[in-house]
Amino acid sequence: MRITFVLPFAGLQGGTRVVAIYAEQLMRRGHDVLIISTPLDVSLRHKATSFLLGRGWPGRRREPSHFDAISVERRVLEKIRPVTDTDVPDADVVVATYYTTAYGVLRLSPAKGAKAIFIQGYEVEDGKPNPKLDSTWRMPMHKITVSKWLTELAREKFGDSIVSHVSNGVDLAQFHAVPRGKSHVPTVGLLYHTAPLKGCDTMLKALERVAVAMPALRLVSFGAEQPCLNLRLPPFAEFHYRPPQEKLRDIYAQCDVWLSASHLEGFCLPLLEAMACRCPVVSTRAGGPEDIVEEGVNGHLVDVGDVGALADRVLHVLNLSQEQWQQMSDAAYRTATRFTWDDATDLFEQALELAIERNRRGELSDEPSVMDRHSRTTNE
Repeated sequence: MRITFVLPFAGLQGGTRVVAIYAEQLMRRGHDVLIISTPLDVSLRHKATSFLLGRGWPGRRREPSHFDAISVERRVLEKIRPVTDTDVPDADVVVATYYTTAYGVLRLSPAKGAKAIFIQGYEVEDGKPNPKLDSTWRMPMHKITVSKWLTELAREKFGDSIVSHVSNGVDLAQFHAVPRGKSHVPTVGLLYHTAPLKGCDTMLKALERVAVAMPALRLVSFGAEQPCLNLRLPPFAEFHYRPPQEKLRDIYAQCDVWLSASHLEGFCLPLLEAMACRCPVVSTRAGGPEDIVEEGVNGHLVDVGDVGALADRVLHVLNLSQEQWQQMSDAAYRTATRFTWDDATDLFEQALELAIERNRRGELSDEPSVMDRHSRTTNE
């Protein structure tokens, strides 16, 4: 197949990493793969926001990307805008990878391939409506989702009964650990992120309570952005800024529990990576995590925003006996090893083939009547 992926800025975002994995896997299987992305947002508003959050004034340095380490062909547009026919080669299928990229993909000519959209989340903030987002879910594109709740959302809210569900895998060559016991010093890990939806403030509040009960508590964290002034890490935290991919295993493997408190997650890949490194997890019931966290077996689930429950479950894991913790650790490892990226790529290939077949059958019509009038004017 000739496959084109269309991305927004392709940096170190988790969703970008997933696309990079599929792009490389598909290329290795003999497919012709192209990545098209936009440059980094360097608007005055973006710079001012960065400065106000304590991250400094962004310079013109080249930002790293998950595509840097792979050999898939990549093109970066000269500015932030929708793709057009002149940007995209003729192909069998073209995949929008974020809702903002769907508008340009929808307008591409049929020669550019069957149109699909890879859905890794539902980008709403605190339940507020997002008409621009919802209009893309109604576009005549074949949907590929990463979790059960997104598949159900497509069917129940948007009436799409033909959806490909392709769960994320985990790279067991990169993420693994030998059977181990709890650390001598109780250690919790988390992914640092300033986006409110990621719930980092909730995690830090919960850990304040945990530290009262366990003064020796240690926090290990990493992230693609430096900690900012209004979301400070505690004194007992050790932070790794943009660590090399090969170092992530060591971070996960030294933790007794991995923590996530997102308000809404398409999947939450760090949870699965931590499990592959034999680390039990505690997460909010935020969508994607509910696919992989089995209550009381490989970790625990709590309600979104419940600081007290989050702290309680973390303490519960940290206070397990060595034998009980080992059982939960082993269960986490079994969860992570039951589905690999090779398995996921098999399903992703099938999803792309289904998109091509549906396009041949005329099911992915691009008639204006099938989409909201709003979406025709959003990016014009």
